[in-house]
Amino acid sequence: MVCRVVVKRILLGAGLVAAPLPAAASILDYVGQCVPFARAASGIDIYGDAWTWWSQADGRYPRGHQPRVGAVVAFAKSSRLPLGHVAVVSRIVERRVLMLTHANWSRQNGERGHVEQDVTLFDVSPRNDWSEVKVWYRDSKGLGGSVYPVHGFIYGPKRGYSPELSGRAPDYVGSLIDAYAQ
Repeated sequence: MVCRVVVKRILLGAGLVAAPLPAAASILDYVGQCVPFARAASGIDIYGDAWTWWSQADGRYPRGHQPRVGAVVAFAKSSRLPLGHVAVVSRIVERRVLMLTHANWSRQNGERGHVEQDVTLFDVSPRNDWSEVKVWYRDSKGLGGSVYPVHGFIYGPKRGYSPELSGRAPDYVGSLIDAYAQ
Protein backbone atom coordinates (compact mmCIF):
# COMPACT_ATOMS: atom_id res chain seq x y z
CA MET A 1 0.00 0.00 0.00
CA VAL A 2 2.87 2.39 0.82
CA CYS A 3 4.35 1.96 -2.67
CA ARG A 4 1.00 2.65 -4.29
CA VAL A 5 0.61 5.88 -2.33
CA VAL A 6 4.18 6.99 -3.10
CA VAL A 7 3.82 6.30 -6.81
CA LYS A 8 0.50 8.13 -6.87
CA ARG A 9 2.16 11.14 -5.17
CA ILE A 10 4.99 11.08 -7.73
CA LEU A 11 2.68 10.92 -10.69
CA LEU A 12 0.20 13.47 -9.35
CA GLY A 13 3.07 15.83 -8.51
CA ALA A 14 4.21 15.56 -12.12
CA GLY A 15 0.64 16.13 -13.36
CA LEU A 16 0.58 12.74 -15.03
CA VAL A 17 -2.30 10.76 -13.50
CA ALA A 18 -5.39 11.21 -11.39
CA ALA A 19 -6.65 7.62 -11.16
CA PRO A 20 -5.69 5.10 -8.44
CA LEU A 21 -2.67 2.99 -9.29
CA PRO A 22 -2.59 -0.80 -9.23
CA ALA A 23 -1.29 -2.32 -6.00
CA ALA A 24 1.81 -3.65 -7.82
CA ALA A 25 2.96 -0.16 -8.84
CA SER A 26 6.52 0.73 -7.82
CA ILE A 27 8.44 3.98 -7.52
CA LEU A 28 11.04 2.25 -9.68
CA ASP A 29 8.59 2.32 -12.60
CA TYR A 30 8.39 6.12 -12.56
CA VAL A 31 9.52 7.94 -15.71
CA GLY A 32 9.93 11.72 -15.56
CA GLN A 33 11.92 14.51 -13.95
CA CYS A 34 14.13 14.19 -10.87
CA VAL A 35 12.14 16.65 -8.72
CA PRO A 36 8.79 14.80 -8.45
CA PHE A 37 10.66 11.55 -7.94
CA ALA A 38 12.87 12.94 -5.14
CA ARG A 39 9.90 14.60 -3.45
CA ALA A 40 7.90 11.35 -3.33
CA ALA A 41 10.83 9.04 -2.58
CA SER A 42 12.17 11.19 0.29
CA GLY A 43 9.06 12.68 1.89
CA ILE A 44 10.55 16.17 1.45
CA ASP A 45 7.75 18.42 0.24
CA ILE A 46 9.59 20.99 -1.90
CA TYR A 47 8.57 22.11 -5.39
CA GLY A 48 10.41 23.97 -8.14
CA ASP A 49 13.62 23.44 -10.08
CA ALA A 50 16.18 21.20 -8.40
CA TRP A 51 18.74 24.00 -7.99
CA THR A 52 16.26 25.89 -5.75
CA TRP A 53 15.76 23.05 -3.25
CA TRP A 54 18.72 23.97 -1.05
CA SER A 55 17.54 27.51 -0.40
CA GLN A 56 13.89 26.44 -0.14
CA ALA A 57 14.81 23.90 2.54
CA ASP A 58 16.37 26.61 4.73
CA GLY A 59 14.18 26.91 7.83
CA ARG A 60 11.86 24.10 6.70
CA TYR A 61 14.10 21.03 6.78
CA PRO A 62 17.45 20.36 8.44
CA ARG A 63 20.39 20.64 6.03
CA GLY A 64 24.00 19.57 6.28
CA HIS A 65 27.04 18.01 4.68
CA GLN A 66 26.87 14.49 6.13
CA PRO A 67 25.01 11.85 4.11
CA ARG A 68 22.08 9.97 5.63
CA VAL A 69 19.87 7.34 4.06
CA GLY A 70 16.71 9.05 2.80
CA ALA A 71 18.34 12.50 2.53
CA VAL A 72 18.13 14.44 -0.72
CA VAL A 73 21.42 15.39 -2.36
CA ALA A 74 20.92 18.91 -3.74
CA PHE A 75 23.13 19.49 -6.79
CA ALA A 76 23.91 23.12 -7.58
CA LYS A 77 23.11 24.82 -10.85
CA SER A 78 26.06 24.55 -13.27
CA SER A 79 26.74 24.69 -17.00
CA ARG A 80 26.23 20.89 -17.18
CA LEU A 81 23.15 21.05 -14.89
CA PRO A 82 21.34 24.32 -15.64
CA LEU A 83 18.34 23.22 -13.55
CA GLY A 84 20.41 21.42 -10.91
CA HIS A 85 19.55 17.87 -9.88
CA VAL A 86 18.15 16.12 -6.82
CA ALA A 87 18.65 12.50 -5.83
CA VAL A 88 17.95 10.44 -2.72
CA VAL A 89 20.65 8.64 -0.69
CA SER A 90 19.85 4.93 -0.68
CA ARG A 91 22.97 3.47 1.00
CA ILE A 92 26.14 4.69 2.67
CA VAL A 93 29.03 2.54 1.47
CA GLU A 94 31.91 4.33 3.19
CA ARG A 95 33.11 7.84 4.05
CA ARG A 96 33.38 9.07 0.43
CA VAL A 97 31.10 6.64 -1.41
CA LEU A 98 27.30 6.53 -1.36
CA MET A 99 24.59 4.91 -3.37
CA LEU A 100 21.69 6.99 -4.55
CA THR A 101 18.40 6.43 -6.28
CA HIS A 102 17.26 9.06 -8.75
CA ALA A 103 15.34 9.76 -11.92
CA ASN A 104 16.30 11.37 -15.22
CA TRP A 105 20.08 10.93 -15.22
CA SER A 106 21.27 8.16 -17.55
CA ARG A 107 19.58 7.11 -20.75
CA GLN A 108 17.81 3.76 -20.67
CA ASN A 109 16.66 2.29 -23.96
CA GLY A 110 17.66 5.56 -25.60
CA GLU A 111 15.54 7.82 -23.37
CA ARG A 112 15.99 9.80 -20.18
CA GLY A 113 13.64 9.99 -17.22
CA HIS A 114 13.87 6.46 -15.84
CA VAL A 115 14.72 5.68 -12.22
CA GLU A 116 18.10 4.21 -11.36
CA GLN A 117 18.44 2.45 -8.02
CA ASP A 118 21.60 2.22 -5.89
CA VAL A 119 24.04 3.98 -8.24
CA THR A 120 27.43 5.24 -7.07
CA LEU A 121 28.01 8.79 -5.88
CA PHE A 122 31.66 9.59 -5.13
CA ASP A 123 32.87 12.58 -3.10
CA VAL A 124 35.80 14.06 -5.04
CA SER A 125 35.95 17.36 -3.12
CA PRO A 126 39.42 18.41 -1.91
CA ARG A 127 38.12 18.86 1.68
CA ASN A 128 36.10 15.62 1.77
CA ASP A 129 32.92 17.65 2.39
CA TRP A 130 30.63 16.39 -0.41
CA SER A 131 30.77 19.75 -2.21
CA GLU A 132 31.96 18.10 -5.47
CA VAL A 133 30.93 14.67 -6.70
CA LYS A 134 31.06 12.25 -9.59
CA VAL A 135 27.96 10.20 -10.46
CA TRP A 136 27.67 6.73 -11.98
CA TYR A 137 26.52 7.01 -15.59
CA ARG A 138 24.97 4.08 -17.44
CA ASP A 139 26.42 4.98 -20.87
CA SER A 140 29.99 4.78 -19.57
CA LYS A 141 29.20 1.88 -17.20
CA GLY A 142 31.04 3.74 -14.46
CA LEU A 143 31.52 7.18 -13.03
CA GLY A 144 31.12 9.88 -15.61
CA GLY A 145 34.02 12.23 -16.28
CA SER A 146 32.23 15.35 -15.03
CA VAL A 147 32.52 16.77 -11.53
CA TYR A 148 29.30 18.32 -10.22
CA PRO A 149 28.95 20.95 -7.47
CA VAL A 150 26.67 19.99 -4.58
CA HIS A 151 25.07 22.28 -1.99
CA GLY A 152 24.65 19.47 0.54
CA PHE A 153 22.04 17.13 1.98
CA ILE A 154 18.46 17.95 2.91
CA TYR A 155 17.16 15.73 5.71
CA GLY A 156 13.49 14.77 5.56
CA PRO A 157 11.20 13.20 8.12
CA LYS A 158 12.66 10.13 9.84
CA ARG A 159 11.63 7.05 7.91
CA GLY A 160 9.63 9.31 5.61
CA TYR A 161 11.41 7.84 2.61
CA SER A 162 10.21 5.05 0.35
CA PRO A 163 11.03 1.45 1.35
CA GLU A 164 12.00 0.83 -2.30
CA LEU A 165 14.78 3.38 -2.14
CA SER A 166 17.38 0.60 -2.06
CA GLY A 167 17.43 -2.87 -3.52
CA ARG A 168 17.75 -6.12 -1.59
CA ALA A 169 21.33 -6.80 -2.68
CA PRO A 170 23.17 -3.57 -3.57
CA ASP A 171 26.62 -4.01 -5.11
CA TYR A 172 28.87 -2.47 -2.45
CA VAL A 173 32.03 -3.88 -4.02
CA GLY A 174 31.06 -2.58 -7.45
CA SER A 175 30.39 0.85 -5.95
CA LEU A 176 33.85 0.95 -4.37
CA ILE A 177 35.44 -0.20 -7.63
CA ASP A 178 33.53 2.53 -9.50
CA ALA A 179 34.91 5.12 -7.09
CA TYR A 180 38.50 4.08 -6.55
CA ALA A 181 39.52 2.19 -9.69
CA GLN A 182 39.08 5.03 -12.16
